[in-house]
Amino acid sequence: MALTEQSNISIAQIVIFVPSLFLALVLAIRHGFGRSSGWFYLIAFSLARIIGASLQLATISDPTNIGLHVGAATLQNIGLSPLIMVMLGLIGRALGTIQNSTTSLISQKRMRLIHVIALVGLILSAIGGSNSGSDLSKTGVYTVSSLTQAGIGLLIAAYVLLVLTTIVVATQISYVESGEKRLVLAVGLSLPFLLIRLAYSAESVYGHNSSFNQISGNINIQLGMAVIMEMIVTAICEGIGMTLRKLPRSHTAAATGYQQPGQQREADHELGGYK
Repeated sequence: MALTEQSNISIAQIVIFVPSLFLALVLAIRHGFGRSSGWFYLIAFSLARIIGASLQLATISDPTNIGLHVGAATLQNIGLSPLIMVMLGLIGRALGTIQNSTTSLISQKRMRLIHVIALVGLILSAIGGSNSGSDLSKTGVYTVSSLTQAGIGLLIAAYVLLVLTTIVVATQISYVESGEKRLVLAVGLSLPFLLIRLAYSAESVYGHNSSFNQISGNINIQLGMAVIMEMIVTAICEGIGMTLRKLPRSHTAAATGYQQPGQQREADHELGGYK
């Protein structure tokens, strides 16, 4: 069977995200897996894109396999949450350097709350995608699950809170340590592209425009509003990540924000660790 536009996009995703996965692993190794949840989610995102593209390509030889189509569509939909959590990790590291010098309106608990909102959104979207797949196999019609709609709603909330957090951090950028200000720039540059990606997901689950259907929608819209936007955000994050210095262990905290026994409290500004 000849390659379709969708198949060409899937090939491009594999070509782009295999090196991206390698760079994410390098960044996690450099900064520490246990202290850098942001890089962990970038690894997860790259894997989701590679696996999703592979599932789509598998439909070439087995076009009637509904599971392959639904699996690819589900992985496409849940990719938004990891990107939001990567942004939270980046802005959290900048926030930590601010908290070493002064106080901030954004606390560690508030950052964790946003993280939990995005994570729950990811889980609901995944479960909702699975339910939609079951309905498709039974009825032959793809319908968006209410769980998927709830999941995207939480991701919209997480994005809004991320934007507000970034604005607060930007107003205190003079307190950010030298070399760390680029983190705020990276998040600021990524947010518009992430918004377009979020708008695509929102329209696909809340709207009634067949062009945004996750199974049979307009491939050019998907390319422009989802695929390319994700690639740009990934490039920005990894590009900035490669320029960051490795913080000494004595100046870092666990990515979850919890201290290990004997670890210094003022060290919470490592990527993903917030005060």
